[in-house]
Amino acid sequence: MEFSTEFDARIGHGDVTLTERDVALLRAIDDHGSINAAATSLGRSYSRAQQRIVELEEVFGDLVARKRGGSGGGGSHLTDLARDLLSRYDRLRAEFSGVAETEETVLDGRLVEREGELATVETRAGTLRALVPEVDSDGEGGDRLRLTLRADAVTLQNPSRSPDPDRTSARNRLDGTVLAIDAGESVALVTVDVGGEVSLSALVTVASVEKLNLHRGTPVVASFKATATRGVPSAYSSD
Repeated sequence: MEFSTEFDARIGHGDVTLTERDVALLRAIDDHGSINAAATSLGRSYSRAQQRIVELEEVFGDLVARKRGGSGGGGSHLTDLARDLLSRYDRLRAEFSGVAETEETVLDGRLVEREGELATVETRAGTLRALVPEVDSDGEGGDRLRLTLRADAVTLQNPSRSPDPDRTSARNRLDGTVLAIDAGESVALVTVDVGGEVSLSALVTVASVEKLNLHRGTPVVASFKATATRGVPSAYSSD
């Protein structure tokens, strides 16, 4: 089973992933006592909700116990397996959110080009694309920027399996090596040396650490979207 924390707490296996949307459906079934009522409360179609439950059960096992109508009435309720899955999801999300909200990478750079709020910025680690609001500035230093990047926005990949930049929305890509791994119960904070005396923080799952065989010195590619990279003129930063 694979755990992922890219932008959201997710639990999955193969091509099927339990997402926040699926969690909402399972909890609605628990609240309303039927798939039909749950789908209605969420503004979804019954057929699609039913199909999604079937897809999830093919991977995780029986999640919803269904009872046909009769003298006692019909309905559906969650199995113990489903409740255990929801508990694991909650634990993963809590751990993920706690680390993601506090860990970020800060990079100093120089503005070299701008297209509206999207800017090209030179940093010691390399040239990056970032969102930089247009701010009126006078005098020297107007092109100096401070970029911030949350750890949960960074994806780590094996260099030999990293997708072509033209085939992914994560256009920012930096080659590096693992410096340290601080692993918790489900997620791990990985520090990566990306050159120029710059270290980058990435929040990944413990399962991903094992799958990628990450350890100190492992070469990796750190990728992240321009929209996840935020910049402000250095004069406007909090330091």
